[in-house]
Amino acid sequence: MSKEYYKKKLIDLRRYISDEREAKKRDNDSYARLIKNASSSYSKASYRKNKIDKAAYHDRRIEGWKAEIERTKDALRRCR
Repeated sequence: MSKEYYKKKLIDLRRYISDEREAKKRDNDSYARLIKNASSSYSKASYRKNKIDKAAYHDRRIEGWKAEIERTKDALRRCR
C-alpha cells in the first residue's frame, strides 16, 4: 500500500470517530427525553438501561476506531 492510502485512511478514521461521538450525543439526548417523558417507573428503568447500553456501544466503536488508527499509523511508519 502507498503512503497516500494510509494518510487517506487516517483522515477517514478520524471522521468516523467524530461521527460516532455525534451519534452518541444524539442518542443520549433522545434517551434523556424518553426518560423524562416516561409515564411508568418500569419504562423509565428500561430507557435508562437502554441509554447505558447504547452509550457503551458507541464507546466500544470509538475505541475500535482508535485502535485502527494506531494500526494504520504503524503501517504508515513501516511503509516509509
